[in-house]
Amino acid sequence: MSEKKPEQAQPQAPAKQVNIHKLYLKDVSLEAPATPQVFNEQWSPNADVQLGTATTQIAEGMHEVVLTVTVTAKLKDKTAFLVEIKQAGVFAVEGFSAEELGVVLGSFCPGVLFPYAREAVSDLVGKAGFPQLLLQPVNFDALYAEHVRQQREQKAQTH
Repeated sequence: MSEKKPEQAQPQAPAKQVNIHKLYLKDVSLEAPATPQVFNEQWSPNADVQLGTATTQIAEGMHEVVLTVTVTAKLKDKTAFLVEIKQAGVFAVEGFSAEELGVVLGSFCPGVLFPYAREAVSDLVGKAGFPQLLLQPVNFDALYAEHVRQQREQKAQTH
């Protein structure tokens, strides 16, 4: 008769979790240098939207992610307005590999922050006397994938 050995419990990988601890505006800026003259012109601006993200580890498993949205609206050669929002959040992130953590912090978290930044931009533009500005949805998965691709190309060029 063979003796059965008791099964040893396999250590389980920690469950993958992302929890939002805090969402907040970190910085807000609005400039409307061509007012009030710009209000007398036909409103058909060229708008330039720039996005950026920054991540800081603030404790073990805790990260601050800051999404910066900058919108510059121009009428001909005049800047009608320039608005910049830094929408931030503190996220508890557990159970992800280093590569997965990059995706969570570089894509998922900015996707959570974007609707708040979008609302803040719209509110500020309206309070400055301009027509409502609704930013189009952003595919942060595609932006992150492009960022990773560019980093790999840069590393390949330097080696």
